[in-house]
Amino acid sequence: MDLPNRTIEKGFILSGLMNLTVLVFSRFFSNSTIPEYDPMVMSNFGLLMIVIWGLAYISVAKNYEKVKWIVGVFAIEKSIYGYIWINWMLNNNVSEVYEKDTMAGLFYSIYGLNDLLFCAFFLLVFIKIINNPRVK
Repeated sequence: MDLPNRTIEKGFILSGLMNLTVLVFSRFFSNSTIPEYDPMVMSNFGLLMIVIWGLAYISVAKNYEKVKWIVGVFAIEKSIYGYIWINWMLNNNVSEVYEKDTMAGLFYSIYGLNDLLFCAFFLLVFIKIINNPRVK
C-alpha cells in the first residue's frame, strides 16, 4: 500500500488534531471523571502530555521523511496507548463512566481505537521511509 506524501502529511495533522480533542473531552482539564477512572495514565498531566504528543505529530507533518526515527517512536507510543486502552476495556465497565459523565464515557470508548488506527498509520509511514533508498 503506497501512501502519497500529501496524504501522509494530512495523516500527521489529523492525528495531532485528534489528540487535541482531549481538550474538549476533558473540558480543558476540568472534567474530573476522566482522571478518576484511570488516574495513572489519564491524570490531568497525562492528558496534557497527550496534547503535547499531538503538537509533535503536527510539527513533523511537512518534514516527516527527515525524522524517520521519531515516526517510529510515534508508532511505539500509539501502540502503548492502544495496549493500555485494551487492558482498561477488559478490566473496567465503560457504562459506569457514561453514567457519571457522557464526555468521559465517549473518551474512554474511542481513544484506544484512535490510537491503534494511528499506530498502524505511523508504522506504515515508518516502513515507507525506511524502505526509501533516497532517505538517509
